[in-house]
Amino acid sequence: MVKLNTNLVKGVLALELAGVIGAYLLYFKMDSSQDFRHTMNRRFPSVLEVYYKSNEWAGVQGIRERDALIWETNRK
Repeated sequence: MVKLNTNLVKGVLALELAGVIGAYLLYFKMDSSQDFRHTMNRRFPSVLEVYYKSNEWAGVQGIRERDALIWETNRK
């Protein structure tokens, strides 16, 4: 029973670590590529909203506005 619990805890920790690494990689990709943010805006707007909010909470302003301006300009 103890072996099962140990393996279960290790599995849960591995899944959590994979989730944190995945979230970081997604954030890094969105932070470094405006084209990727545009793709995220079309496919997963709620995920992009979390990116914008996290930057605003961290004091980084203007990314949302800059993206909207460029995307609107390219649309015309």
